[in-house]
Amino acid sequence: MRAIRVASAALLGVSALAMTAPAAQAQGDNSGFWATVRPTTVAPGEHVRLRATGCEQSVTVSSGVFDTVTIPRWRTTAWARVDRDARRGAVYEVSFYCGTFWQSVDLTIAGGRPDRPDRPDRPDRPEQPEHGVRAGEGGTLAGLDLKEIGLGAALITAALGTAYHLSRRRTDEDGS
Repeated sequence: MRAIRVASAALLGVSALAMTAPAAQAQGDNSGFWATVRPTTVAPGEHVRLRATGCEQSVTVSSGVFDTVTIPRWRTTAWARVDRDARRGAVYEVSFYCGTFWQSVDLTIAGGRPDRPDRPDRPDRPEQPEHGVRAGEGGTLAGLDLKEIGLGAALITAALGTAYHLSRRRTDEDGS
């Protein structure tokens, strides 16, 4: 009889844990799909490099500050020119769509033209790397949200506590 109670409590705990897994996928996070905009701060009329990796189809990129751009599935980057009438100091959302997955990145419009001689002003020039590999970024800690982790831990603890309480109450009612 004791084994049945323990198995029931374990099954309830595993069920509560399994119910929290779909929440991570619902945010649009796919461990293989990543998107970036370089530079993240740009003056009106300048070009930005849009980069998307981990998508096996064309990626559509849209924003209120430039025309919609499509990154073909065999490429990882594309260029977009920021509208000349973009509001200085504003932050615009740039959305990357890979099928049902999506990610958004913020793009800040600077007050003046930055001095960046190492970055091409035109997208038809050869692309030069801006920096080395960002090691340690992403992985198991990407998108870590302590509020969601705390809520999940509280739900699991509540489910286990309820199962324990109900199993102890049944034992007390039996007169053992």
